[in-house]
Amino acid sequence: MLKVNDVYKSFNDTKVLEGIAVDISKSKVFGLAGPSGSGKSTLLRCMQGLETPDRGSIEHNGKMCFMFQDFQLFPHMTVIQNLLYAPNLNKKKHKKHDKEQQANALMRNLGLESKKHAYPKSLSGGEKQRVALARSLMIDPETLLCDEPTSGLDVATTTDVVLLLKSVCETAGVTMVIASHNLDFLTEISDRIVLLKSGKIVADIETRMHDDPINYLKKYY
Repeated sequence: MLKVNDVYKSFNDTKVLEGIAVDISKSKVFGLAGPSGSGKSTLLRCMQGLETPDRGSIEHNGKMCFMFQDFQLFPHMTVIQNLLYAPNLNKKKHKKHDKEQQANALMRNLGLESKKHAYPKSLSGGEKQRVALARSLMIDPETLLCDEPTSGLDVATTTDVVLLLKSVCETAGVTMVIASHNLDFLTEISDRIVLLKSGKIVADIETRMHDDPINYLKKYY
């Protein structure tokens, strides 16, 4: 479980998060909705430890991984090198052969086999997205934090990302927290959505309990 306890965060005189408190269940997809500047990305960064709350605390069990909005792939490394970089830093913990097998299996499952030796500059947005996801899964996280995973992607690629993330959650049992301003995407993929506005939670719904969750959330957007 991931638990956010009354978290506050400001940058200079700007209040970004004000009293955020949520419990996120294991192996579920949790959506963070809200317009730009609502605090979604800051909350994700606090969860990962990239930012420190001014007040409150965040509790979590197991390994957590952050998938950045701009993918953050190493441009001088091929796809397979990007996937193996982090595991290779832990040579004592992992056998090289095992991690290479895992990388090859992920590339096969994500349709990236033909891109194994390609560099990021030659990849499409959807392909970079899949590489970023594969790289995150290489460290076997219990929780995956995704910041705007469909930003800049077309409708067809967004649909592929939905199927991909659902598959990862179901087959690997990974808990996902996904921040996005795209309500269509979030309602399609999430079990629960919290809507932030001006750093506060203004709506909190179980998506399967609503006949029209998009219009319900739009009332608070």
